[in-house]
Amino acid sequence: MGNALGCAGLGERLAASARNGDAAEVRRLLEENPGLARCAAVGSSLNSPLHLAAAKGHHEIAALLLENGAEVNARNLSGETALMQACRFGHWEVVQTLLVFGCNVSKVDSLSGQTALHLAAAGGHATCVRLLLAGAGAGRNKLVNRAASGGVTALHLAALHGHADCVHLLVDERADVAAPTLPCTAAPMAAIGAGSAPLHYAAAGGEVRCCQILVARGADRAAANCNGWIPLDVARTWGCQWLEHVLSPESHLRIPRFPPSAYLSSPLASALALARDCRLLLNTAQLDSGGADACAVCLERPCDVAAEVCGHELCAKCALDLCSVVKSYDVPGIAGTIPCPLCRSAIASFRMRAAADEPEPDVNDAGGGRRGAGDRQAAPSSPEKKRSTDSEQDVVLPFYCAPLAVPS
Repeated sequence: MGNALGCAGLGERLAASARNGDAAEVRRLLEENPGLARCAAVGSSLNSPLHLAAAKGHHEIAALLLENGAEVNARNLSGETALMQACRFGHWEVVQTLLVFGCNVSKVDSLSGQTALHLAAAGGHATCVRLLLAGAGAGRNKLVNRAASGGVTALHLAALHGHADCVHLLVDERADVAAPTLPCTAAPMAAIGAGSAPLHYAAAGGEVRCCQILVARGADRAAANCNGWIPLDVARTWGCQWLEHVLSPESHLRIPRFPPSAYLSSPLASALALARDCRLLLNTAQLDSGGADACAVCLERPCDVAAEVCGHELCAKCALDLCSVVKSYDVPGIAGTIPCPLCRSAIASFRMRAAADEPEPDVNDAGGGRRGAGDRQAAPSSPEKKRSTDSEQDVVLPFYCAPLAVPS
């Protein structure tokens, strides 16, 4: 019994340190007993130390716990995972860490059947929404239209709470703008009525831009719910008369044409996949020695990945952060691409960086013989021949060099 009580005491100390953000104490406790990361949940809500760190946004502590064996999909008393806790409060760095360690984005809680995407959309956390959709992989279309209790989707909740950025991102990710709700007793869903589309919920929320985005993406202003109400009736009932010019089926007012959402992120899925494949340790992947292999953004970690098509190399952490927080280009044809921090060219995906010690391919000279290293050094140094020689040797410029000028 003494050992059990001792473990319980250590588990409570770990949980308190995780909640308070004391990374040094968490590291010390885990070094003494790595099994504490898998300790039983504490408190009346049965939150694990990972839940507590996620709810407070302590992503470094979350990474420490996961590296020491914490269960990434552990549930508390309400059936919530650490991912749900992080999404509720908009802690995108914790969401990013959990995704790298393979959390399940499709888990639902025990009370309302909501996923982490519902919680992120209801809170207006567009960065978390983009991360969750990228982490869903092939199940993205299923996740974005997954209904919680009462048939409510993430798009319904984002529209109800007036989060236009989330509404814009979700509809661009193929959320169903005509998804109907089911009979529900919870307020305010019950007052809006069953059979309501996201536009009905946007009308109750009173946000003009949310209504405009939905109408521009094909939402029917004349669709009636089970109460016989069209979105205009909902707006009048909820005292949002300023929406009449947008929601009236007879309105001739021009609806703005919205470009693709600035929160689309094409390379995010590839950055997440590479971070998982190379088993990225977000706390400990530091640069052992300085030099050309240092990431040009953080100057702390070695380069792990390369951008397509420009080829600039970054560490996996900086690539992940870049895709998570930077808004994308909205130029037609490259929507969703992220600007490279070094040359501003559009990045559509990332690939694993080529090994620095990879042997060079054999290069034949004009006479058909094999050219050795000494022959390459003795070659003329004119600009034209220098560029040709660089391409033959597959030379990679270090990131601290000034970018080449692009001719106009």
